[in-house]
Amino acid sequence: MLASLGLILLCQLIGEAVVRGLGLPLPGPVLGLLLLLILLLARDRFALLAQGPLRNDGVETASKGLLAHLSLLFVPAGVGVVQKLDLLASHGIAIVLVLALSVVVTLLATVLTFRLVSRLLRQQDAR
Repeated sequence: MLASLGLILLCQLIGEAVVRGLGLPLPGPVLGLLLLLILLLARDRFALLAQGPLRNDGVETASKGLLAHLSLLFVPAGVGVVQKLDLLASHGIAIVLVLALSVVVTLLATVLTFRLVSRLLRQQDAR
């Protein structure tokens, strides 16, 4: 379990280092997750990689443990919001408007994606 958690954190660290080193406009953990996904896909294709933390679903088990305690990960974010209450008070309306707009855009993108995929699957079934 520790090796699997270490691998997850190592992927995040590599993602952070690459993003900061190259100045990419992308969160480092997202790049780290992509790296971890590539590792897991490569493990499933090449049995040679199924060693150490990648064998016996070690990463999956560690990830499920992290997800079970996901609410604890929001505590630092909540503390950060409380520390910036003065900023929220001065820009609160703008923040609420941006959040509402982003929710609408996200919902529209989700609906459009669902309709597109549904249409593609229907065409594929018709063949």
